[in-house]
Amino acid sequence: MRFEKGHKAATRRHILDVASKCFRRDGVSAAGIAGIMSEAGLTNGAFYPHFESKEALVREVLASTLADQQHRLEDDQRTGLDLEGAIRSYLNPAHLADSAGGCPSAALLPEIARQPVPTRQIYEEGLQSYLSTLAALLPDTDSATSGRRATAIFGLMVGTLQLARAVPDAAQAEQILEGGVAAALLLARAPSL
Repeated sequence: MRFEKGHKAATRRHILDVASKCFRRDGVSAAGIAGIMSEAGLTNGAFYPHFESKEALVREVLASTLADQQHRLEDDQRTGLDLEGAIRSYLNPAHLADSAGGCPSAALLPEIARQPVPTRQIYEEGLQSYLSTLAALLPDTDSATSGRRATAIFGLMVGTLQLARAVPDAAQAEQILEGGVAAALLLARAPSL
């Protein structure tokens, strides 16, 4: 059977998209190849022409989702989004409810820490790139200072989102988000870090 030109690339992209949602929704350990492929509407045998292993898939998903997150922030920046807007865009009820489509850091950090070094290196590269984009929104002119501050702000944002997702009371979750916004803004305006 012959496929249209671009079919293999489209299938690979589809597998990445489905796996990304499965990993963020269920966790890397709980999302198996069989379940991912079933959700993608494909057979298990269709996996291996595209990826050598689940670990390779995890690496590609992390690289892709972190790049997508960074591109969204860059696009928002070009349309005039400031630091407060970026923080509020991250710490909002829609993001809270969408773990499968949201930040890979908030959904997967404990599992990323347990991955092999090559996977953690891919995460670190994507994280550093995102943090550079976030740092560009800060008023600091010193790149070392703005890099440290962006790292601290993003860590606070990720932790806030994780805490808000952990509580079942929606009102409490929203209070946690608002507290995180306030704390991140204070950190952004602090005299030194």
